Amino acid sequence: MTQAVRSMPEQEGASPRAGRQTVWWTAIVPFALVLSALLALPSQTITSKYVNDLFVFLDGAHRIWSGQVPNVDFHTSLGALTFYIPAVGYGLSGSMGGAMPVGMAIVTLLFAAVAAAILGSRMHKALGLPLAAFLLLLVAAPANPGERIGDLTFAMFYNRLGWSSLGLLLVMYLPRLTSAGSKAVDAACASFLVLFMLYTKITYSVVELAFLVFLATDRRQIGWTALAFGMIAISVIAIELFWRGSLNYLADLRLAGENSGGLPALGALGYVFLNNFADLTVYAIAAGIFLVLAPSYRRLFFIGFCVLTGVLLIEQNFQRAGILTLGPSAAVITQSLLNGELSRLHRKARLVLSLLLAFLLVPAAISNASAVAIHARYAIAGQGEPMPLPEFSRIRLVETWSIGQYDYFVQYNRTLAEASDVLSQLGARQATVAVLDFVNPFSAGLALPPPIGDSVWYHWGRTLGPEYHPPAEEMFAHVDLILDPKWPIEIWTANGMRDIFAHYIARHYDKVRETTNWRIYRRNTGQRMALPAQQRQAAG
Repeated sequence: MTQAVRSMPEQEGASPRAGRQTVWWTAIVPFALVLSALLALPSQTITSKYVNDLFVFLDGAHRIWSGQVPNVDFHTSLGALTFYIPAVGYGLSGSMGGAMPVGMAIVTLLFAAVAAAILGSRMHKALGLPLAAFLLLLVAAPANPGERIGDLTFAMFYNRLGWSSLGLLLVMYLPRLTSAGSKAVDAACASFLVLFMLYTKITYSVVELAFLVFLATDRRQIGWTALAFGMIAISVIAIELFWRGSLNYLADLRLAGENSGGLPALGALGYVFLNNFADLTVYAIAAGIFLVLAPSYRRLFFIGFCVLTGVLLIEQNFQRAGILTLGPSAAVITQSLLNGELSRLHRKARLVLSLLLAFLLVPAAISNASAVAIHARYAIAGQGEPMPLPEFSRIRLVETWSIGQYDYFVQYNRTLAEASDVLSQLGARQATVAVLDFVNPFSAGLALPPPIGDSVWYHWGRTLGPEYHPPAEEMFAHVDLILDPKWPIEIWTANGMRDIFAHYIARHYDKVRETTNWRIYRRNTGQRMALPAQQRQAAG
């Protein structure tokens, strides 16, 4: 390392706090603005796979704009923010096609502000700015981590937010540089990250809370961590006073846990290690160098925490590759050595660590940057096949590398078009509809009033199963029409729902139409329960 780089701690530590933060804000925020503009301005959604996942979020956004509240009017084991993000995007863009891009553009700007505050108070620009770019690209990219460049999707976007949120929190392992940041800002940033994931995908929030407990054992960090815990507790109470859905949220999480919970099998963990062998090997080298040069049990625990939680998180995600705690952790390791006073013999290790860090950050950053650029190009050009439901006309299916996926979803779109025609023939403009499948795209896609008491996401073995599932009397209490697909998007879910709800459907519904792709049932006359005032108003 050069003398200029080695002197960075002293130079930056001596700079005034305001001036230092200005430099970080002027570097990070414009980058985030560019990413946000590329997502939001075309106001179209481009996808090449996992269309059914996208429909889950849009159904939730439609329900919110119809007056419903997550975990109060409908079941979901995903946090409420998973649906408020696209709901805000829908409100600002005026179309379902703009819901996810605009919503994620706003989230990108929020994360940029947090990144500037955290990284700017703890890292050198030479390390912090590349890490900020890596984390913001992860938030903005319409792609599932670890998949091929060009596989565009907003599916499971909560995992990208979780990885990025956790990555920012891991940086807080580093003590603040001299005259940089404040305890109140640190506490506000940490509490924001934990709360954001608590109401988006709770598994990441649990990991973040555990990490905050670890940080609280450091006397240098105890002040702001205690303040952060207080902010989190007060915020949870305040949110519940307005939301009134926390107990239902926990009940829905428990139901999901009963269907999909349990410790991961050794075989599954083995696949995670094999699929991520290169990244784990590089990280092990970086961690080994760090521990040899600066050994301590606390540093060993930090490294073990990053590896263990990363492996457990990716194992429970729908994600093959990309343990995204490793890159931020390697950046923390490198920064720690830059802050340290090492012998001249060991200074070359800093250059080695920088190269290892680049191996962990650059490929994923390039992939995510490509996803943002490709999505913007397709959206501006209006390429792809529009979804057949009127409200989804600004959502386009494009063919990239996943030819099989494209053909699969083209066929799925044909079934949606047929169902739309049949619903029109049945005069179902104000009818509530349920689908015995992974998701119900018709309420949002046809601007129908959504049911109350059902769920936005059905996944056999994840959110429901033969023994643990919401009661039919609750799920279908306010449903006029049930659509049973012959060619479902998720065969195991459709078959399972058909089996466990068959008796209820036979007693309360009559089959009124059968087509090539659907069986459609209408509730028996006079059996529908009275709608609550909130639903009547939304339907009217």
